[in-house]
Amino acid sequence: MPLAAGFVGILPALGLLNEERDGVPPLHLSWVGAVGWSCAVAFFGVFLSPPIRKQVIVEEQLAFPSGTATAQLISVLHQIPPPDTSIKPRPNLGYRAVHTEEVDDVPTPTSVVEHADVSDPQEQSEAQEEGWGALLWSFVASGAMTLMAYFFPVVFSIPLFGSYLADNWLWTFTPSLSYIGQGIIMGFPTTLSMNLGMLVGWGILSPIAKHAGWAPGAVGDMSTGARGWILWVSLAIMCADSIVSLMPVIAETAYSRLYLGGLSRAGGVAEDKEMETEDRLVPTKWVVWGLGASVVMGTTLVWLVFGDEGIKPWATLIGYVMGGLLSVLGVRALGETDLNPVSGLGKISQLFFAWIQPGNVIANIIAGGVAEAGAQQAGDLMQDLKTGHLIHASPRAQFFGQLIGSSLSIVITATAYSLYNRAYEIPGPSFPAPTAYVWLGLARLLRDGQLPEKSSEFMIIFALMFSVVAALKAYAARRGEWWAKWVPSGVAFAIGFLNTPAFSLARLVGGIVEHVYYARRGREKGGIRLVIIASGFVLGEGVVSIASLVLTTWGVGAASCWGCGHGLCAGCPT
Repeated sequence: MPLAAGFVGILPALGLLNEERDGVPPLHLSWVGAVGWSCAVAFFGVFLSPPIRKQVIVEEQLAFPSGTATAQLISVLHQIPPPDTSIKPRPNLGYRAVHTEEVDDVPTPTSVVEHADVSDPQEQSEAQEEGWGALLWSFVASGAMTLMAYFFPVVFSIPLFGSYLADNWLWTFTPSLSYIGQGIIMGFPTTLSMNLGMLVGWGILSPIAKHAGWAPGAVGDMSTGARGWILWVSLAIMCADSIVSLMPVIAETAYSRLYLGGLSRAGGVAEDKEMETEDRLVPTKWVVWGLGASVVMGTTLVWLVFGDEGIKPWATLIGYVMGGLLSVLGVRALGETDLNPVSGLGKISQLFFAWIQPGNVIANIIAGGVAEAGAQQAGDLMQDLKTGHLIHASPRAQFFGQLIGSSLSIVITATAYSLYNRAYEIPGPSFPAPTAYVWLGLARLLRDGQLPEKSSEFMIIFALMFSVVAALKAYAARRGEWWAKWVPSGVAFAIGFLNTPAFSLARLVGGIVEHVYYARRGREKGGIRLVIIASGFVLGEGVVSIASLVLTTWGVGAASCWGCGHGLCAGCPT
C-alpha cells in the first residue's frame, strides 16, 4: 500500500507544491484524507488480478522470478515438496524453454534458490533449522545496527571519501545492512547498473553542471542545484528505457491475442490449462461487481479528498481505465524480467493527462497516481499469485487474504505515514523521497515547458543512448543470450542519478557479496542461505525503524552528533 498509494512519491510531491510557482499552496493530507485516498486505490488492483492471473500465470506461464523464489523459500522453511518451476515455451513468440538448470543466467532472486535440493527429509529438516537460525541472527544484527545509527547518526553517514566530498558533493557511505541485503536480493548486475548511473550522475554530470553555472545553487538543492539538474536527465533515461522495453511486450500481446487468438478460435475451443476447481477460483461476477464498485467508490473518494479544484471526477475515471490497461503491460514485463516498469507507466499517464486536463499540476499528479496504483498493485499481487500457483494454494483464499490485507493496510499505512510526517521532514535527510521530485518536476515541465539550462541537450543525448541500450537488452534477453544481464538496465542506471551516492554504494556491496558467494560456491551448493540472511537484514532494519519512530515522537534524539559536521546525518543539525 505505501507504494501503490504513493506515500513515498505522490503525497510528498503534493507537499512540495509552491503557491507562487504552482498557483496552489502545499497540499498535506490529514489522517482522514490519507485514509480516504488509500481506500480509493486499495481495491482496484485486487479485483483486477484474477483475470490477469488466468492469462499470464495459467495460460502463458510467465516466470515471475521473485514469486518463484518465494515459493522455493516457503517449500524449504515449511518442509513441503519443492514446486515445479519449469516454464513451458510459448509457441511462435520467439522464446525458448526456460528450465531450472538455466536460471543461472537471470539476475533475479530465483537463481539463489532454484537449485536447493530438499527432496531428502533429513536434508530438508537441516535446511529448515539453518534457515531459521540465519534469519534470526541477521535480523538481530541489522536491528542492532539500526538502533546504534539512531543514537550515533554518523554510523549511517560516513564521510568515506573525505570531508570535502561529503560537505560539497554529498559523497558519503551508509553501511546499512538493509541496503546490503537489498543489494544481495537485487543481484550484482542490477546494483552495478545503479552504481554506473551514480558515477555518471554524481561524479561527472553534477560537477559539470555546477562549474558551468547551469546549476548555481547548493549541490543538494532540487530546484537550483546539481541534484535537481541531473534529475531531468534521469527522467529522460527512465522514459526512454520504459517505452522501448514495453514495445516488444505490446507487440507480443497484440500478436498473441489478435493473431494467435484468432487462429485458436478458428480451430475450435482452446485448451484450458487451469488446474484449479471452480470452488477454489474467484467467480467472474465477483470480479465484475468488484471492479465496478471499486471504480465508483474510488472516484467519489478522490473527489471528496481533493475537490473539484484538485481533479474532476471524469479525469479520475479515465485514470482507472488507464490503470487497467497499463497494468496488463506492467504485469507482463514483471513476469518476464522481474522489473515492474511502473515509473515509466506513471510518466506515460502524466503525459496523457497533461493533454486532457492541461495546466493543472495537482490533477496531473493525482490522475497519474491513480493509473500507476493499478499497475503497481496488480504487479505485486501477481507475484503472490505465482507463489500460490506453484505451492498449490487456493486462488480464492489468496483473493480473500489480499482483500483483508488491503483493508488493514489502509489504516496502518495512513497512521504510519502521519506519524513519520510528524517526526521527520518528508522529503528530508532521513527520507529523501526522490520520486516526489520526479512526479512534481514532470508535472511542472508539462505545464510550463521550461527546463534548467542545457539540461534538454543532455536529456536528448541520454534518451537516445538508452533507447539503443534498452533495445539491445530486450533483444538479447528474448534470444536467451548469456550476456543480456550485463547490459545496463536503464531504470537502475537512472535510479543512480536520483539518489545520493550513499544509497547506491551499500547496495553495490550486497551485489558483490552475492556475486562472489555464488561464484565460489556455485548455485547448486550455495542454496538459499544467502537469500535468508539478506531477508533478515531487510526485516531487522524495518522493524527497529518503528522503535526509532516512537523514540523520535517521544523527543528522544541522538546521543551524539560527533562526526556529523558535513550536515548529512539524520537527526543532527544541518
